[in-house]
Amino acid sequence: MAIDLGVSSRVTIFGGSGFLGRHVVQAIAKTGARMLVGVRRPGLAGHLQPLGGVGQIYAVQANVRYPDSLIRAAEGADVVINLTGILAPGGKQSFKAVHDEGARNVAEAAKKAGAKSFIHVSAIGADPKSDSAYARTKAAGEEAVREVMPDAVIFRPSVVFGPEDEFFNRFAAMARISPALPLIGGGHTKLQPVFVGDVAKAVLAGISSKAKAGKIYELGGPEVLSMKEIMQLVLLYTERKRLLVNLPFWLANLQAQFLQWLPNPPLTPDQVRMLRNDNVVSAAAIKDGRTLDGLNIREVPISAVVPDYLERFRPRGQFSPYPPAHI
Repeated sequence: MAIDLGVSSRVTIFGGSGFLGRHVVQAIAKTGARMLVGVRRPGLAGHLQPLGGVGQIYAVQANVRYPDSLIRAAEGADVVINLTGILAPGGKQSFKAVHDEGARNVAEAAKKAGAKSFIHVSAIGADPKSDSAYARTKAAGEEAVREVMPDAVIFRPSVVFGPEDEFFNRFAAMARISPALPLIGGGHTKLQPVFVGDVAKAVLAGISSKAKAGKIYELGGPEVLSMKEIMQLVLLYTERKRLLVNLPFWLANLQAQFLQWLPNPPLTPDQVRMLRNDNVVSAAAIKDGRTLDGLNIREVPISAVVPDYLERFRPRGQFSPYPPAHI
């Protein structure tokens, strides 16, 4: 059901303290709606409150593995949004627990609360037949959501970029200290990076009548780039000259077997498996208008945002000339 958000509206967001979450919270705050943000550690979500007015945003403890906590957080909500997701499992936070069972738990909480609208953020590449556990559980989560809330709007973004991302920032940090950057599988995998602000706008469109109930939208930016081209952009924006070294999939997987045990691992075997497939908006989604363009959202290009937040990785930081002198 389409909803016009306003001061009388109440929105519950799960996973709202993360990278995408803070932008969704800020976008909704501008509508005047009151928000309850369910997070595992409310004490670490204080950065959300300045995004809205006094008393507009309130963080409470909730965990997708504990249905009772979700039901309490969703009570009285007009809209429930699920943004929870992990890139690598850790402890009890497994892919199945968060992406699959967690998505079902959130949807059931929204249904019990009588929410009029439910938004679920998944990922491009979600596929029940994928070799990647991440992609399989994302697909399972989508199916669970649709079973419980058939009218739910599901969004599948490609790689999301923005000032606090773990994509461009991570590669830029590597370029600052490493003499070479790896091109897994030769760097041929295609990605369609999408600006975090555009994904937040899509979530708002999902609440309104702009998005069709029960549909899956695929969100990608205006550019389709190979991993090699993305690495070249990172070097351009950071004014670094580094070697780009081809890393066969088998060797990348071998390295990932060891790296996966590090805190916040830079690479896991599951991520290597994901890189075997392109991560772009499908032809079917484009044809059906299930894209940012179909929602009348003009995609922000990489060049409009990324150079500004990567300037801290340049040899002279903000004092480095841009465009770089060697171009």
